[in-house]
Amino acid sequence: MKVHALASDSMPAAADTRRRIRAIVGASAGNMVEWYDFFIYSFCSLYFAHAFFPSGNRTTELLNTAGVFATGFLMRPVGGWFFGRLADRHGRRKAMLMSVFMMCGGSLAIALLPTYGQMGALAPALLLIARCVQGLSVGGEYGTSATYMSEVAQAGRRGFFSSFQYVTVIAGQILALVVVVVLQLVLSHDELATWGWRVPFALGAVGALVAVYLRRSLDETTTARTRHDAQAGTLGGLLAHKRAVLTVIGFTAGGSLAFYTFTTYMQKYLVNSAGLSAKTASGVMTAALIVYMLMQPAFGALSDRIGRRRSMLAFGVLATLGTVPLLDALRHVVSPYAAFGLILVALAVLSLYTSISGLIKAELFPPEIRALGVGLPYALANAIFGGSAEYAALSLKAAGAESVFPWYVTGMCALVAVVSFTMRDPAKEGYLRD
Repeated sequence: MKVHALASDSMPAAADTRRRIRAIVGASAGNMVEWYDFFIYSFCSLYFAHAFFPSGNRTTELLNTAGVFATGFLMRPVGGWFFGRLADRHGRRKAMLMSVFMMCGGSLAIALLPTYGQMGALAPALLLIARCVQGLSVGGEYGTSATYMSEVAQAGRRGFFSSFQYVTVIAGQILALVVVVVLQLVLSHDELATWGWRVPFALGAVGALVAVYLRRSLDETTTARTRHDAQAGTLGGLLAHKRAVLTVIGFTAGGSLAFYTFTTYMQKYLVNSAGLSAKTASGVMTAALIVYMLMQPAFGALSDRIGRRRSMLAFGVLATLGTVPLLDALRHVVSPYAAFGLILVALAVLSLYTSISGLIKAELFPPEIRALGVGLPYALANAIFGGSAEYAALSLKAAGAESVFPWYVTGMCALVAVVSFTMRDPAKEGYLRD
């Protein structure tokens, strides 16, 4: 049954809306667990970096763990291709179930890994393998869940409903931060560094099993005709839409770099550059991310009124103008309240992108190639620019050139503005027109 065409004379509007909401909730639950598992690595690395990369220098240890984080992103294009093809040829539901299973395995492996002191160089190698499994899983999750949620959303309210993809992405980050904050309250620093960092990964594995149960009941949004189309899930079919592919890459390059800069890297930035304590930085980021999460539906609804192209153009322009002054002010911040306010300004601008990130990409492709079209170009650009954000920032800091990083982010956000200005309006020429 084609869920995005469920509204009919035989189904009352209220029942149709309830069914769509249940589908959104089911897809979102798995999305949240996937991103919790992926982000918990970044938030806990302050405590386990020494366990896998002992050096005595904190920046070097963080740099090594950030390198593993970035390497996990290199598996995302493979995940984007594999799960995109699977979703286009065999259905969105099957692809989303498999991606959650893989994330469960990766998280459980990290929770049980031996340390460098126990197994030597084999320990970081195993950590790298586990992160690659998680990268493969998340690489497939974005394209399939973005496609599914875009297809299941109501016409005229697609921006609002699709924004819940990033609501759950951010909710996963918040959940990861909350778990870290609770552990900081109940365990000493030595306990966290010795064994406490393993707890969040074990919890993530359990959460993934719950997500599998919820996703089993999802309706399918594809039809036999689209799944059996000769171009379904093929690279040849994808390359027939070169302009759309380049548009997704352009959006993702700047958008994902800004996203990881002001979310996952920001906690380390407040500790390692601004000089705030780890507990204070965690508290500031938790509060900021909660507000950020609540912004998504509002900005998604805004895009329903002004159009996706204008929302993306506003993000590109404002991020280009504001990134350097915001990051410079945060580097010299003293008060946690000032840090919270500055981060909130950055996240409000970022919401113009994240609230419609998946939807505007899904609108560029026909259904038989949509999951692959959203997932693979996104994963390629995300691996290059998003996954390397922490590593680039920490490398520049170690080299004494920390001030270069904000200009790098600015340049990539300017690319988003250019792509937005030159793109075709999906409201008039997209494949999900109302």
